Amino acid sequence: MRSIKKAHLFAFIAILVLTLSACGSSQSATTTGLSGDVIVDGSSTVYPITVAVAEEFLYEEPSVRISVGLSGTGGGFKKFCIGETDISDASRPIRDSEKELCAQNSIEYTEFLVAMDGLTVMVNPENNWLTSLTAEQLGQIFGVNSTIKQWSDLDPGFPAEDILFFVPDPDSGTRDYMTEIVEKAIGDEDLRQDENTTFSSDDNVLLDGIANETYAIGFFGFAYYVNNQDKVHAVPIVNADGVAVLPSDTTVQDGSYNPLARPLFIYVNDESYKNKPQVAAFLNFYFNEKGAAEIMESVGYSLPPVGTFDKNLDLLVELQAD
Repeated sequence: MRSIKKAHLFAFIAILVLTLSACGSSQSATTTGLSGDVIVDGSSTVYPITVAVAEEFLYEEPSVRISVGLSGTGGGFKKFCIGETDISDASRPIRDSEKELCAQNSIEYTEFLVAMDGLTVMVNPENNWLTSLTAEQLGQIFGVNSTIKQWSDLDPGFPAEDILFFVPDPDSGTRDYMTEIVEKAIGDEDLRQDENTTFSSDDNVLLDGIANETYAIGFFGFAYYVNNQDKVHAVPIVNADGVAVLPSDTTVQDGSYNPLARPLFIYVNDESYKNKPQVAAFLNFYFNEKGAAEIMESVGYSLPPVGTFDKNLDLLVELQAD
């Protein structure tokens, strides 16, 4: 496994938890006197959404402390299912094994759809030879049994240079989603793990690696691409109709960016919602007109189907009534 060679990576890359506090903020206008903690962890893909909503919420409730971690979807569920967190960000649905862990610890939860994302395959801006990829080619490149080492192994017309792979680590829901795509395409049940592959739970590390290595390729959520288009290039993906499509708000919502469009979720500990007023207030804010819907475009994600947030708010009402 390769490690990032750049010693000057952004200092925040090593910090896996962002703690948000707006105590004393002069912008607070409608505070109700709420206080206490809201603890969130999980997907690095959902992380920008939850952080952005938290920042807006804290203008209204500056005495609440919101901690947002990015341990990856799997890492987040490990904490959530033993009662360490109130909310788990997830870029895939909860697995049966995670459901069992929650049940063993008497953790009851509710799933909420919050956004749509286009898993984005990226290369260095100097890569002018890779114009598109099929699902089968994705499998050939990223599959655990891949024999592709150089770009010329994929196409004789490509450079005879070693490919450097930047891949989310095993706790990542983004990795899990790509693994499903690879398995459907070529049958491999995992992703490559050779010496030319760098793993990280932090999408900023993957981004920096691709941006600084001419012969690199990697993948992560669309938001990290759309905010860094000067550093990396997205690769069009050939969809079921044989059309090479780039990820965008439109192609993710209309389904043409297949098979890499995917839903994003948060999971809520039911007891936290019922017994912690600050958690209930944060979640209601998340789904109202000031929350995720308002900030979604600015953080680079697509809204879920029309009516989803209304359904989420109805679910919260039902949850409180139980």
